[in-house]
Amino acid sequence: MEKYTSPAKSAGRLEQILKAGHFAVTSELSPPDSADPAEVYEAANILREVSDGINATDGSGAHCHMSSVGICSLLTRADYAPILQISCRDKNRIAIQGDILGAAAMGVMNILCLTGDDVTAGDQPQAKRVFDLDCIQLLRTARIMRDKGVFLSGRELTTPPKVFLGAAANPFIPPKDWRPLRLAKKIEAGADFIQTQYCYDVPMLVEYMKRVRDMGLHEKVFMLIGVGPLRSHRAAEFMRNNVPGVHIPDSIVDRLKKTPKGKKRAEGNKICTEIIQQVREIEGVDGVHLMAYRQEEAVAQIVADAGLLPRPYTVPEMNPMESDYFAMPAIEASMGKYDTMFKAQA
Repeated sequence: MEKYTSPAKSAGRLEQILKAGHFAVTSELSPPDSADPAEVYEAANILREVSDGINATDGSGAHCHMSSVGICSLLTRADYAPILQISCRDKNRIAIQGDILGAAAMGVMNILCLTGDDVTAGDQPQAKRVFDLDCIQLLRTARIMRDKGVFLSGRELTTPPKVFLGAAANPFIPPKDWRPLRLAKKIEAGADFIQTQYCYDVPMLVEYMKRVRDMGLHEKVFMLIGVGPLRSHRAAEFMRNNVPGVHIPDSIVDRLKKTPKGKKRAEGNKICTEIIQQVREIEGVDGVHLMAYRQEEAVAQIVADAGLLPRPYTVPEMNPMESDYFAMPAIEASMGKYDTMFKAQA
């Protein structure tokens, strides 16, 4: 297949694991509402044995958290394999191209290109939209920078970014016949891998993947299916009513409703494990993408229960906060010098 034999786009672990034919596991790191790097490392340390790549989200749901670039900067210092998410909502093409170069310089080798949720989905709806590009234009931009070594203006890059490019897909919302066609456009624009929206309806995914195979798209792109645990039937109802693009069948909600109160979270984890085991058997599926907002421990348990351990590569356990991997910001390190200067002038 073309996706296995094409030249390497990066030197990253995620691309190597996928091209070696392993069933890949990626996960999301829930960004903190904090400037403390220790909170990032605390979550990442839980995921280190169970993930081949860690997504750093970029203002998902139009809510502000620590930036994707900032999280990736911290993760690369500790030998994690971050996936930089870039949303077109908040930045124009000049800023985005700069972020691609800056991230690549820090060692980021995976980028997920997203259009982004509208500002009305978040808690600051008065924010100004940018949307200078959409996800397909962003994919083309990153591919031009990588493969042709130039900015969109045509100005030459001295060192192009070597990055593995991804995009999102949603097989579960109408018009369903159009969804594989949209996927084809993203592949043509430069997508090397796909991470889908949450899958809670496996039969619907089976139909989607049949169409993907009929079009030969599974030979061109790596497909990672989005999965995630549900804490309760109320959480499931909230997600399908309030989170754009999420489809949860009544059968899943009813199963959680019938589960005793103290066992609902465990049942939600079990449902997620069962879905992973089912999608693993679908031809053309290359892995799963686990999303569980601030439930990193649940992610680790689900990966283990699904029989996906050990991973091909495990990040060594370390505490970057207590090692040379973490350097305090330059402004803080230099405060003593400025204090001395200001006192001398007083």
